Amino acid sequence: MKRKLFFILMLGLFFLSGCGKVNEKDAINNFEKKINGAKSYYLEGKLDIVNNEDVYTYDVKVSYMENDNYKVDLVNTVNSHQQIILRNNEGVYVISPKINKSFKFQSDWPYNNSQVYLLKPILDDIKNDDSKSFEKVDDGYKIVVGANYPNNPKLTHEEIYLDKDGNISKVVVLDKDGNSEITMSFNKIDYGKKFDDNYFDLRTIIDVEEENNNVNNDNTNSEEKTKETSTIEDIIYPMYLPTNTYLTNTEKVNKDNGERLILTFDGDNPFMLIEETATYEKEHLIVPTYGDLELMASTVAIVNENSVNWLDNDIEYYVVSDKLSKNELLNIARSISVIPVSK
Repeated sequence: MKRKLFFILMLGLFFLSGCGKVNEKDAINNFEKKINGAKSYYLEGKLDIVNNEDVYTYDVKVSYMENDNYKVDLVNTVNSHQQIILRNNEGVYVISPKINKSFKFQSDWPYNNSQVYLLKPILDDIKNDDSKSFEKVDDGYKIVVGANYPNNPKLTHEEIYLDKDGNISKVVVLDKDGNSEITMSFNKIDYGKKFDDNYFDLRTIIDVEEENNNVNNDNTNSEEKTKETSTIEDIIYPMYLPTNTYLTNTEKVNKDNGERLILTFDGDNPFMLIEETATYEKEHLIVPTYGDLELMASTVAIVNENSVNWLDNDIEYYVVSDKLSKNELLNIARSISVIPVSK
């Protein structure tokens, strides 16, 4: 009788422990089925990015349709600065509706590194990490995987949270010390969302944004739709400088409808920082660009081997050097996106 009771008890423990493991795997399988089975989706969420002592928050809206059509709408909640990342069969664009301008380039985005707000790259991070770990939390699971951010090597791993049905709720990106640097919280996901045939066309997006601006500005004309910055009130200095590098010259140049500042840094690691006022383009301007995009704390930047440029608070910034590495250029750029410091 005792042997029989012992056998029944051990059998029960086996099934209980086995079910836990199956449920964890099932959660990932369910998540994979949702992603791979979706010909389209639409999601909304909040994206928090830590930069030193500051936290920058974006409202995020993502639209996806099969054949690699993506539209990512990012709005900085502090200054309402909006940028749109678009991928269609013509290429990749970073669109700045406020100045009626976009940068176009050929790129592997979004598959060239981790993307916390896109479902397929998140799934790829899970599937590509053979050393991932699982942990049961609350009513779901936490999956820890390695992060792939070649332009920001301090980001080492991700925590991906799924509920028991395989629905994603949050992704947290951490540094090697376990500090949270990026958090994406998913508020809404609509699998199978229907989009118009021309939804992912650049011209359609431009027209929609122009119409929105007209509504928001009581049908004012294009020159009044955007508050143009014609002067630079304060020089913004980088809070990070490479070793043995120092400011040697500051030059202000007048340009049509604005100003340009050129800051020259010399020493062992020379570079140039250009700050210029942004102007609303009456006709949408497409700038062919070589490089790739990088989401910084307060904006989306375009990065290539010897420069980083971005738009923030109506100022266009360029960090240029033929000596510094891409990571060093980005370290300088990220230090500029902290709190403006006047010298």
